[in-house]
Amino acid sequence: MTIDLDQLQQGNRRALAKAITLVESKLDNHRAQAQQILEQVLPKTGNSIRIGITGIPGVGKSTFIETFGLYLIEQGKKVAVLAVDPSSPLAGGSILGDKTRMEELSRRNEAYIRPSPSEGALGGVAQKTRETMLLCEAAGYDVIIVETVGVGQSEYEVAGMVDFFMVLMLPNAGDELQGIKKGIMELADALVVNKADGESLNLAAQTKRHYENALHLLRQSSFWSPQVLTCSAQEKNNIDTVWGMISNYHIDAVKNNAFYEKRSRQNQEWMDKLLFEMLELKLKQNPDVKQQLPDLHKKVVNGETTPFIAAKTLIDLL
Repeated sequence: MTIDLDQLQQGNRRALAKAITLVESKLDNHRAQAQQILEQVLPKTGNSIRIGITGIPGVGKSTFIETFGLYLIEQGKKVAVLAVDPSSPLAGGSILGDKTRMEELSRRNEAYIRPSPSEGALGGVAQKTRETMLLCEAAGYDVIIVETVGVGQSEYEVAGMVDFFMVLMLPNAGDELQGIKKGIMELADALVVNKADGESLNLAAQTKRHYENALHLLRQSSFWSPQVLTCSAQEKNNIDTVWGMISNYHIDAVKNNAFYEKRSRQNQEWMDKLLFEMLELKLKQNPDVKQQLPDLHKKVVNGETTPFIAAKTLIDLL
């Protein structure tokens, strides 16, 4: 597959789409070609602000991202939306419908919307999303929004690859943490109570106070205290305030040397994770390991040897 790098760096959508398809491919020769392209465009990356957005189903993520994206375009920004962890259409909330749910945004030349495939070897969704993010940066996108569906492992993975992590909430003060784990609250740089309109206005204000109190109990990073805001994506209220908060975070993070430090740390952690995954792959492909694995599994199940001894036997084969 030939990718025109000049076209890609000029923001040509077709060249970008082809490069992302290459990154998502499971073929070894495509993977090698994708890594070469990534290395070549690396000097052109890192100039965006990366925002992770999560929240339980029904919180209005698609509406919020569309309204937010259109607002950013009005401010002269180019916006890429990457969707992580697509759920099955049978279970509802399939992310592949996002282009239709973000109809207005997807029609804009300054926006690029791309769902990430959920399966894949080595690195799975997170690797594809990280690498897609770099390609979007090389193509000149200023703001990259990474959306996650559901509340689970994908939140932790996305928080580990973005500059600012935001959790959308519903105006429902009595509903404790709305199924959002305390760990995810600790990852959040901001909680934004969406659907703060009509009859829900007072409830949204109550919810805001509730979460502000909850956040005071959590340990904060040195320069930034997570904030709680209310907005209405439907009514387009307070969207500018949300962007103002993210901009302030960015300015403070750069001023405190935390911005690039965080990105360097994320890259190092990602390398370490890939190293372990590659070792696991190599281990599984080793013919001696393949031969002995079923027998050792059986011995562990039957209590004839300890899991430690069985694992060490396999590692020693390398």
